Amino acid sequence: MRVRERDDRGVVQSVVLFLGVSVLSGALAAGLAIPFAGLAGYGTEKTSETLQDLPQELKTEPLAVKSRILAADGSLVANLYEQNRVPVKLDQINPIMRKAIVAIEDDRYYEHGALDAKGTLRALIRNQSQGDVQQGGSSITQQYVKMSLIEKARTEEEVKAATAETYERKIAELRYAVAVEKEFSKDEILEKYLNLANFGDGAYGVEAAARHYFSTTAAKLNLAQAATLAGLVKNPTGYDPTNNMKRAKDRRDVVLRRMQELNVITAKQATDAIKTPVIDPKKVNKVPNGCANSRYPFYCEYVVSQLLKNSAFGRDAKSREHYIKTAGITVKTSLDPKIQAAAQASINEHSRANDQAIAAITIVEPGTGLVKAMVQSRPYGSGRFQTAYNYNVEKSYAGGYGGFQNGSTMKAFTIAAAIQKGFPLNHRIMSPRTIDLTRKKFSTCSGTTQSFDTYRPSNSTAAQGDLTMIDAARASTNTYFLQLSQQTGLCSIATIAAGLGMYDAQQEKPLEQVVSMTLGVGYVTPLMMANAYATFAARGKYCTPLVVTAVNGAAGKPIATPGISCKQALSPPVADGVNRVLHEVMEPGGTGARLKFGPSDLAGKTGTINANKAVWFVGYSNRLAAASVVADATLPYTNLINQTLDGKKMNDASGSGTAGPLWETAMRNALKGMPETHFVAPSDKTIRGDVKDIPFVTGMSPQDAINRIQQAGFTAQVAPGMVDSEEAAGTVAYTSPRRRDGAPEGSMITIYISNGSKGQPQIPKPPTPGKPTITIPTTNPACPPWHPKYPNCNRR
Repeated sequence: MRVRERDDRGVVQSVVLFLGVSVLSGALAAGLAIPFAGLAGYGTEKTSETLQDLPQELKTEPLAVKSRILAADGSLVANLYEQNRVPVKLDQINPIMRKAIVAIEDDRYYEHGALDAKGTLRALIRNQSQGDVQQGGSSITQQYVKMSLIEKARTEEEVKAATAETYERKIAELRYAVAVEKEFSKDEILEKYLNLANFGDGAYGVEAAARHYFSTTAAKLNLAQAATLAGLVKNPTGYDPTNNMKRAKDRRDVVLRRMQELNVITAKQATDAIKTPVIDPKKVNKVPNGCANSRYPFYCEYVVSQLLKNSAFGRDAKSREHYIKTAGITVKTSLDPKIQAAAQASINEHSRANDQAIAAITIVEPGTGLVKAMVQSRPYGSGRFQTAYNYNVEKSYAGGYGGFQNGSTMKAFTIAAAIQKGFPLNHRIMSPRTIDLTRKKFSTCSGTTQSFDTYRPSNSTAAQGDLTMIDAARASTNTYFLQLSQQTGLCSIATIAAGLGMYDAQQEKPLEQVVSMTLGVGYVTPLMMANAYATFAARGKYCTPLVVTAVNGAAGKPIATPGISCKQALSPPVADGVNRVLHEVMEPGGTGARLKFGPSDLAGKTGTINANKAVWFVGYSNRLAAASVVADATLPYTNLINQTLDGKKMNDASGSGTAGPLWETAMRNALKGMPETHFVAPSDKTIRGDVKDIPFVTGMSPQDAINRIQQAGFTAQVAPGMVDSEEAAGTVAYTSPRRRDGAPEGSMITIYISNGSKGQPQIPKPPTPGKPTITIPTTNPACPPWHPKYPNCNRR
């Protein structure tokens, strides 16, 4: 008997508690009378304290709405969402849908207050008698409160608290429900409910559900469709028709019969609806979520990485990610589908996903930094011949591969440094096939650096000898550019490269200033290279790479985001000079000649790293700049030769022959239809250079020559070994640069020593007495150029 008494008292306590809450909410029906007056004081003190502690107002989160990333033309790049939702007004929802949800969830919704006293009391007594919560009795308002609390939850503990099957939570819900009913009308609450509810299979809110299951809108839902959606709310996963068609039909039919019982629909309408299929699988419309489901997954992920850096979206990466996926923002990007398609077509033509080597292309717009295209040979994914790495971008974001060594594409920055220092475009340097730079010192920003104990670099092309800057660029002559970088100093090269956005994409550090810097240094990306060369095309205006051009909130209001950001990194005359030199690379005889197309001016540079582990071509017009790379991206990195590209083994690997065709096909199609453009011709001063005369030292001793050169404001060094010359052995044969070309003040002048192998020129003999005088011609072919030793040679 005592056990029974305790059970009875538990029921009574729950009823009293319910009565207190009911009175508080104003929802107790006037006709509800239960003779518990003698027990009214039982447990009410604790109940009162609980009620007093509850907040008076329900604070809700804004509805989580999917965000969109768009291309430059407005086409969809990707949807980003935690919940696929499209909010609508109540008048945009078919009345039959409203009737269906009310019929099955709370048929007295428009008659009672914050709770349905009858339903709640019935469920409460049953649950207490069973010892746990077996039956619900929540009104639509209470359900809305519960969903709102779950929506606000950010931690597991908060989710548990919002879903705990306890009377304490029920009391809290009731208090909140009272507040909600005071603030909003029944229709307003129903609208919020239908927009917040989970309808299964990733569809939140009635509009998204209508689009997903039926390829229609909430306004056009028919009876059977509305009943299906109304039935889903109770168990979105269990009644999901894409998971279990039979359970979904049974549940839908329950809704239809309930609507018939309530005289919302006729028996015939119910029967006819029951005969219809629940869904047509062909009309189920999945809304792809995230970059992995985008047409442009790598570009999309890079966009998201840039969004996560924007403090306008939150204090940290986690809060920013949540905001981006729930705030319903629209992100406009610089991606140009036409140019992207051109780049992708090139990848498709020249490579395959199952190649051993990878290929990648980035295209940038000069003068804006807008990244127009980003493609690669291996598609996005975790399967065989797929990758999550983006080979075009830096390692500082999760998917970035971090670049490749760039080889001779670095020579463009050496050219810029030389022109900036006043070197003429015809600056000559004696450039043998192999040069000995063992333990040579090159100046850096912090002092000097020294080469290896043994360092004898060679040229990879046949061009050698007394070359100008243009000659050396056309042939990519290593020994020329190594000497030129010594003359300019590595600091100026590094400074220009950094100003054009170049840094080590693996370590996020400045490029290392080493003797071989001009032949390639560090790890750089196609995006970096394309954007740096775009600076030359824009006459020295460097622009930070930009993929996000605008962000608008759900209401269309702009959200602050970094826009186009440019600076004058090089003077226009210097850039014009670089354009002239690199333009010649693509003229007949240049390493890029086979890649030239169309009437517009083009410029570019090849690049090959040691052991052919990566090859590049970077080139541009005034309108677009692109970088293409073919590389081994699988450790341990090996020579590309004998690896497959486009399904075939490579017998050779070069910037012009391997990476070049990828660049040419992409750029040819990307520039199709664009107006013809030409580079600005360099000024006479740029062509001639800002030079001063080099003193005449031919025939002098090395030390005397060094002294004289230094007195003239230059630095000097003696080249190792000796050269063939008519000068006496051990004296100066010539200098590099040549005296006739001059050199910028402070430049390094290299002195070459004669071995005397050609002997001394013959001095013309005076005429024999008694014979007719012979007139010496104005120019004597036997005389050398003017020389202090022979002041009268070549003169009358």
